[in-house]
Parts: sequence; structure tokens; C-alpha cells
Amino acid sequence: MKIFSIRLLPVVCALMFMYSGCAKQELVKKDEPLVAPIAATPKQGAATAGKPIAATTVTTSTLNSGAQQKSSQDKVSAVADDLRKAIEKIYFDFDSSTLSDTARQTLTKNSALLKQNPRTRIVVEGHCDERGSDEYNLALGERRAQAAVHYLKTLGVQADRLSTISYGKEKPADPGHNDTAWAKNRRDEFVVSK
Repeated sequence: MKIFSIRLLPVVCALMFMYSGCAKQELVKKDEPLVAPIAATPKQGAATAGKPIAATTVTTSTLNSGAQQKSSQDKVSAVADDLRKAIEKIYFDFDSSTLSDTARQTLTKNSALLKQNPRTRIVVEGHCDERGSDEYNLALGERRAQAAVHYLKTLGVQADRLSTISYGKEKPADPGHNDTAWAKNRRDEFVVSK
């Protein structure tokens, strides 16, 4: 008897589930339309048959304000282009994120340029040469970028204008496989982002 009730229990549960799941419910009533009818009424200012469309007057001041906006955008992009050309890279010794005296002098010049352009944002990109693992070089590139950002902050550049990214050995400046190429690849680059 016990075995019979154990075998019967799943069958009874399945039948109950099947009958309760098959309940019919109307989602849309048959007598009501799916969409309410729309009354066609002309909107204020809209053209109707026999009536002319109102003309819009464009004044020279409207055109001048648009031209001034474009002119100011051109000036901003020209300033950004000038800054991109003027800002200099810094270089590092092998397996180091310590700023050399030359790098500090370059960062001092770069900070003066950034102070002259207070609206620009800079992304400091840390790079490495091809020696070492990917993970190690990404971490080293990040330390190099952070070192430059820290020094720029001590020179008075606002921290919210600076961000970092590490490319490790992924973007070499020189694809060569010698000391000269490696020296060019151990660098921080400064990219104007805004």
C-alpha cells in the first residue's frame, strides 16, 4: 500500500498542476476595441486647407549666434591641438617608475601648459618596453602613469583633470628589439581628452 501511494503521488501532483495551469482567462474583452478612436482636430499653428503656413523669421542675430558657437568650438579645438603639440613625453629607466631629473623638468613645463588651459583634461598613458610579462608591464606602466600624476598634482594641477591608463608593452613607440628602441618605449604620454 505504501509503494502504491508513493507511485500515485507524482501522478496526482502532475494532474493538479495541469488542471490549475489550464485556466482560461480573457485578456482582451471581445466587445471593446483595442485602440481608442482618435478625433482628427487640427493643432494650433498647423496648416489647414486654404490657410497659409506661418513663416519663421530668421534674423542675422540668430545666424551670428550659431556662427559664434562654431567659432568658439573651433578655438577650443585649436587650443587642444596646440596643447597636444606642446606637451612632452617623459621617459623612464629600465624596470623603474622613478621620475628622473629630466622627467621632472618636463613635467614642470607640462604643468605650466596645463595651468594655462584649465578646462583641458589629460590622460597619462604608461608604457613599457617588450621585456617582462604582460601582467608585470601593465602594472609597471600604471605605476609610471601614477608617478607622473602625483608629481603634476604637487605642481598644482587639479586631480580631477588627470586620469591614467597603462598599455604595458602593447603600444611601442619603436618596434625594434634593441636598447635604443626599448629606451623610447619606456615612457609616459599625455593625451588631451577634452
